[in-house]
Amino acid sequence: MAEIKVPELAESITEGTIAEWLKQPGDAVEKGENIAELETDKINVEITSEYTGVIQDLSKEAGETVEVGDVIGHIDENGQASGSAGSSAASAEESAPEKAPEKAAEPAETTSAAEEESSDEPDDNSGERPVASPAARKMAREKGLDLNAVPTKDPMGRVRKEDVENYESNKAAASSAKQQTSAKESAPAPKDEFDGKPVERKRMSRRRQTIASRLVDVQQNTAMLSTFNEIDMSAVMDIRKRWKETFQEQHDVRLGFMSFFTKAVIAALKQFPLLNAEIDGNEVIEKQFYDIGMAVSTEDGLVVPVVREADRKSFAELEQEVMDLSLKARDNKLGLKDLQGGSFTITNGGVFGSLLSTPILNAPQVGILGMHKIQWRPVAIDQENMENRPMMYIALSYDHRIVDGKEAVSFLVKIKELLENPESLMLEG
Repeated sequence: MAEIKVPELAESITEGTIAEWLKQPGDAVEKGENIAELETDKINVEITSEYTGVIQDLSKEAGETVEVGDVIGHIDENGQASGSAGSSAASAEESAPEKAPEKAAEPAETTSAAEEESSDEPDDNSGERPVASPAARKMAREKGLDLNAVPTKDPMGRVRKEDVENYESNKAAASSAKQQTSAKESAPAPKDEFDGKPVERKRMSRRRQTIASRLVDVQQNTAMLSTFNEIDMSAVMDIRKRWKETFQEQHDVRLGFMSFFTKAVIAALKQFPLLNAEIDGNEVIEKQFYDIGMAVSTEDGLVVPVVREADRKSFAELEQEVMDLSLKARDNKLGLKDLQGGSFTITNGGVFGSLLSTPILNAPQVGILGMHKIQWRPVAIDQENMENRPMMYIALSYDHRIVDGKEAVSFLVKIKELLENPESLMLEG
């Protein structure tokens, strides 16, 4: 019998929650086929079968937490799927009376140690008695169980010792659940905490629990502060308007805002390197690379895939990678390598209509830039003239333990200058 184990996931992930079983006991499975979906702190991964055979049993339910290396089920490499097993069992039962003397004379070919010890028990299959191993009959007598009621997945319909054990444990579990349900129904109803108004309780997903825990940790373990500025997006929007079709034709990807902001962020990080650092005990690690995280909202919560070596990528390469990562996040296909690392993060609440917000740090990073909705507003051009301009508020949250206010404000001013004069991004490299 082959074991189904929780595989090694990543160095930082030691456990997960079974989100869904894709196979059930009695189902045939091929080597490499997905058996279950496991929800971890970062992503959902599939557990694949290392063997070909039939699912014998599953020891964990959907929703249960499991650790790497845990045995969560078994595969019978010599078994047959439940449909073919049923027909074989029926055939065996019909011919059982004729074969009984033969089977009583010699033990089954695959006999466990426990069955061998009790082989002196007669295997009498005559009459209406089911086909069963000596050990199974002995255990059934000791437990007071009816062998006719014990299901078996044996292709020949033979009841084995483990079938009796499984039947007894399932029967005990069902009895216990029934008693608990009965006790709960007879117990007095608890006091309604919601004044009799209807509510629905839902268990938080593992990812949502992790997000909640980490956000609280950031608030408690960093000296987070935010500063704000605004950008006149006229020049960027003009470039996008003039080059939109040509860019799409040449690179087969749309020219969006993220490439402009990523380029501006990298230029500003080079000028203010402490925002591209992290704290390690009593030391500050200034990173000499620019792996930029892009916060993406999914149905299961926020994820932050990383664009590696973003400083070496062109506008088209940045737009393509951001689009690819967003699609993978939406389809729940992000791998662990897509989420690991990152030196600075950009988040865009403007896609949901946010006009202004305070982003929370993505620890251990010490800086995160928040983009917001572009909104036309009257802007004073000089002391006498006003014009309607497409304006965007931007926010920088930073860890005040190593980043001073002067650096943070100057960082945002640098981004503002670059985006209001986007041609300068070419000079910044």
